[in-house]
Amino acid sequence: MDAFAIATNWLGNAPDFAVPYALAALGLIVCERAGVLSLGAEGLMLVGALAGIGAQIAFGQPGVSLILAMLAASAVSVLFAVMTILLRVNQVIAGLALVFFCQGLTSLAGTLFGWTNVAVSSVDAIALWPLSALPLVGRLFNQNIVVYLTLPIFLAVVWFLTRTTAGLRLRAVGENPQAADAAGISVTAWRFAAVLAGSALVGLAGAYISVVSTKLWIAGMTGGRGWIAVGLVIFARWSPWKALAGAVLFGCIEALIPQLAAAGVQLPQYFVLMTPYVVTLGVMVWVAVVQRGGDTSQPGALGEPYVREER
Repeated sequence: MDAFAIATNWLGNAPDFAVPYALAALGLIVCERAGVLSLGAEGLMLVGALAGIGAQIAFGQPGVSLILAMLAASAVSVLFAVMTILLRVNQVIAGLALVFFCQGLTSLAGTLFGWTNVAVSSVDAIALWPLSALPLVGRLFNQNIVVYLTLPIFLAVVWFLTRTTAGLRLRAVGENPQAADAAGISVTAWRFAAVLAGSALVGLAGAYISVVSTKLWIAGMTGGRGWIAVGLVIFARWSPWKALAGAVLFGCIEALIPQLAAAGVQLPQYFVLMTPYVVTLGVMVWVAVVQRGGDTSQPGALGEPYVREER
């Protein structure tokens, strides 16, 4: 395969790899902007992936499948919200427990319902002519509808967080819940809403992998992408646009691996598998060095339970 074909395929496939990272990171930002530290992205992505493929087998409508996957992830996140917001369980422990719970639940349900390795039909690519006819970059404009919708979704969330009263209230309960409560804002209600909405986006990321990208379900198919999304949020300093840029970076790295294999570059299997995580660790170290002694842009009350009687 010549270099031009490799570059064309690489650029064309990068958005498909980047979308799950982008949607999962955006969902985590929504949740954590309200002060709830969410480490359960990997588990919620698995729930979304399983629910999406189950709905696609049952109904055969990708739009319906993606919406039901979002609802399923939100439903499971209620357990996390109750533990962290109402019962004030340590948010790190609750997030890790949610991941293990979802991993076991999805593996069991996928086997019991017979959804494992069942191929489904899904959405087709839509070419944006004449951009799709451009040399080298043309395949960037021949993507599925979810890829095209990712940017509007980011625009909508950024507008909500920065330009609306509701977004201001959500950020207030994450920065200073005592002051928000004194202003008549229900910290509990807004944090619950943020967890449910953010988890829906994380579930959409998982459903994208199973319904749109691979078009089947395999136990543990998210492959650690949820953990990478957690690191991506820290790298982005809780900024949606920086998270989107980071998702594109990780997508390009992941899309490059099969292209190198197609070009005949021999790489050890386990080296290939660990590459995304090595990059994640490198990014985390870089962020730690850059932010040393400086502003981290972290929500002021992130990870801290709020007890109204203590204000």
